[in-house]
Amino acid sequence: MARGPFINRQPDYTDLDLDFFANPNTGDLIKKVGEDAIKRSVRNLIFTNFYERPFRPYIGSNIRKLLFENITPFTAILLKNAIVSVINNFETRVSLQKVNVTENIDNNGYDVRLEYIILNRQAPVVTSLFLERIR
Repeated sequence: MARGPFINRQPDYTDLDLDFFANPNTGDLIKKVGEDAIKRSVRNLIFTNFYERPFRPYIGSNIRKLLFENITPFTAILLKNAIVSVINNFETRVSLQKVNVTENIDNNGYDVRLEYIILNRQAPVVTSLFLERIR
């Protein structure tokens, strides 16, 4: 039987940095660690369209299609629902708390504010994105 102080270790999430910069000392790819890895994963899920991932066509959100609609509060609600759906279904490492999508008519896009809690952590993480269509 084990005795002594037990250390509650938090899992350290890692992911490749998609900028593909090399470590100057080792020449290996730099990796994202912890909160930065989760932020990148959430961002990638939001910007992934259906049928973009080989052998997994069901992963993604239809955000690009919605960005070509008129900028209205109804489209903002559809964007919010798409974001909530993709994060709840495919990012199991976070617990989504709040999603705010507001239309930004002057800049022809939407301001998105995500608030989520990484599992086994207590502090909420806030991520802000600006969604605009690419011409």
